[in-house]
Amino acid sequence: MIGVIVIEKKLVMMSGGIAHTAYGGVGLGYLMGFEPILGAFIFSICAAIGIGYIKRKGSTSSDVIIGLFWSLGMALGILFIALMPGYPPDLSSYLFGSILSVTKADLYLIITLTCIVTLVIVTLYHDWKAYLFDEEFASIIGVRTAFLEYLLLILIAMTVVVLIRVVGIILVLALITAPAATAGMLTSNLKKRMIYSVLLGSIFCISGLWISYELNIASGASIVILSVMCYFIFYIVRSFHTRLTRKRVAGGNEFK
Repeated sequence: MIGVIVIEKKLVMMSGGIAHTAYGGVGLGYLMGFEPILGAFIFSICAAIGIGYIKRKGSTSSDVIIGLFWSLGMALGILFIALMPGYPPDLSSYLFGSILSVTKADLYLIITLTCIVTLVIVTLYHDWKAYLFDEEFASIIGVRTAFLEYLLLILIAMTVVVLIRVVGIILVLALITAPAATAGMLTSNLKKRMIYSVLLGSIFCISGLWISYELNIASGASIVILSVMCYFIFYIVRSFHTRLTRKRVAGGNEFK
């Protein structure tokens, strides 16, 4: 659901910046001895609010801000891991995802954040619809667009944390956007796009996990590869169908 809004508002790279900033929280969690996914959650929320605040002030380019947060989060993660006494932990599950490394605490956090994101989207659905249609128009009719923008960034941060343990920080951007982008080629209706996106995301995750089990490969990589391949297949089929339709229309006009 968040992916649909992210694509419509053209916030794909901002989502990537928030996702990579979470790596600093993972490193801090290992250094301080608390759950790394909780550190990722804190860093992601802080990055979302920071990016949103600086972006709204308009004092510098949003691309610059995203790039700086992106780099800072990764650098802090590397620094915190380097400061750890003893042998550094295996971070591949946080970078690339691993379904086998999900703990019970991770699962509870994922369920909680998923419920919060879903509840906020459903409750404020009409506000989101107006916000996506025309932000200026939404502001005129009384929708608090500034609040929605900050809320959206926080929801993106929550979504990133939910997906980190499944596909990892490096690949999380693809799983946010691929199902939503594929759903966008099936319908232009916002509600249907969200529903289709959820269904496609579920299919990609379950199928990707099955493929990773059968081929003994990383679950995150198999899920993302399947998602992206399906998007390109839909894109090619749609392009072919559009060209065929245009040729038929052109042929019919020429016949007349």
